[in-house]
Amino acid sequence: MNNKSLLRSDALYQYILETSVYPREPEPLKELREVTAKVPWNFMAIPPDEAQFLSLLLKLMNAKNTIEIGVYTGHSLLSTALALPDDGKIIAMDTDRETYDIGRPVIEKAGVAHKIDFREGPALPLLDEMLQNVGMHGSFDFAFVDADKGNYLNYHERLMNLVKIGGVIAYDNTLWKGTVAAPPEDDMDEWFRNVIIFTVEVNKVLAADPRVEIAQIPVADGITLCRRLS
Repeated sequence: MNNKSLLRSDALYQYILETSVYPREPEPLKELREVTAKVPWNFMAIPPDEAQFLSLLLKLMNAKNTIEIGVYTGHSLLSTALALPDDGKIIAMDTDRETYDIGRPVIEKAGVAHKIDFREGPALPLLDEMLQNVGMHGSFDFAFVDADKGNYLNYHERLMNLVKIGGVIAYDNTLWKGTVAAPPEDDMDEWFRNVIIFTVEVNKVLAADPRVEIAQIPVADGITLCRRLS
């Protein structure tokens, strides 16, 4: 997978991986990382240092019930599943089951497939369906969002009802290769430019949302943690 780190020094990033990440990386995660590296658009997967960070966060939270929006081959999903207790549950949603099926054999071999409820389709109607069940309101400890940036704020409003007070929502790619703080280039691809616009708006809204306390962390491509207050 491509280097998604914001660190300016490749040597420093490699040092972190070789010193603290790879020696502790669970074998199933390593296997799925290597499988994903051979898949087109492999840059969509989270890097191993981010997987390690999220795993530790989930364990510190004693998280049990989670949501994941955007699955790809399931690298972050596997990291979550390995971190949850045996009776933990993840509702995972993605429009592309075919790509998820690439990683599913590794997930099954790791013995954590029973924790995953994969739902194929656009996330917004799936979340709306969950919201119709009052019993699901405030029932999730954690949510991880790594999907279409233009819908992050739509996801946020729905997740604020599904994640419990004190629970955490994590938004990936909120620094978007550092471009959120750089002037746009004239020859920039229109899709890339639009993602920057969406991401800047998301960051502004999250920073001003009184319902959460936040921390924006320069791990990988930037991850913003939102702890629900009300």
